[in-house]
Amino acid sequence: MSRITLTDVSRAYGQVKVLHDINLDIQDGELIVFVGPSGCGKSTLLRLIAGLDRPTGGTITINGQDVTRVAAADRGLAMVFQSYALYPHMSVRQNLAFGLENARMPKPEIEQRIAEAARMLEIEPYLDRRPGQLSGGQRQRVAIGRAIVRNPTAFLLDEPLSNLDAELRISTRAELAALHERLSATMIYVTHDQIEAMTLADRIVVLRAGRIEQVGTPLDLYNKPANLFVAGFIGAPRMNFLPVAVFPGGRGATIGIRPQHLRRATDGEPTLKAKVTLIEQLGSETVVHGDADGHRLLAVLPGQQGLKTGEEVALAYGQENLHVFDENGLRTD
Repeated sequence: MSRITLTDVSRAYGQVKVLHDINLDIQDGELIVFVGPSGCGKSTLLRLIAGLDRPTGGTITINGQDVTRVAAADRGLAMVFQSYALYPHMSVRQNLAFGLENARMPKPEIEQRIAEAARMLEIEPYLDRRPGQLSGGQRQRVAIGRAIVRNPTAFLLDEPLSNLDAELRISTRAELAALHERLSATMIYVTHDQIEAMTLADRIVVLRAGRIEQVGTPLDLYNKPANLFVAGFIGAPRMNFLPVAVFPGGRGATIGIRPQHLRRATDGEPTLKAKVTLIEQLGSETVVHGDADGHRLLAVLPGQQGLKTGEEVALAYGQENLHVFDENGLRTD
């Protein structure tokens, strides 16, 4: 278990500043997700916490102890990489045991830890196989198991699901969530996938260009994004952004509304009118791409709507679902 605090942490490579004055308090037992576009600094921040890199400025503490200059091996953390980083010539059992043997842990304790991790991750049938004989999902479980057997103060996971296919990502994501609940361990998880962030996180840290844009629970960020960037990044499909003139009675520089919050209009409702440019029929729902006075508009409507490309559709919305941003892109309410 661990509480990790970052105070004014920055990182520069020569004249290029990658991270700017990061302040963050990660609570004991929390699963926190760093999310943002490629190059935003999320993996660099994880490496600083791990001790694989050192900050240019600021401090990092674990349970109140300053570890800013402490070597990675002495921080009590375990890291899981997207590449699995397993030894191909060793069996699963040997991969799990390797770090513990190097630490000269007694053999009975090693065997007990391996048995517990294998049972927890359901990899007991694979203990005598080599990584090359396993599927991607099984190898990822082994990589996670290698972290678990170390009984670390915190787990650091760097895009651990990015090499898996879509279906396996969903099931492994659920397994990770269940694992966190069982272990009650502090986990820091890096991803560029905002759906992973929404479904896994206790709190999400949204990064852009080396700065924190917003920190909050998934629903905090979804319901009250602090600015246009967070509003556009969190939620799928992304939020519609339209100038105020498109909305009857609207106020503010830009108004946002999520595609799921639009519906076919009935008489007397405030509406947006759009020319349909593309229809995606998904069976249970219909994704409508439209043009509203020269602005892109996306609506996710329930069921099968019978719309056609080129026709005009009137879409209604509730005032409570509108997000208003000022001329600087900041939320106004």
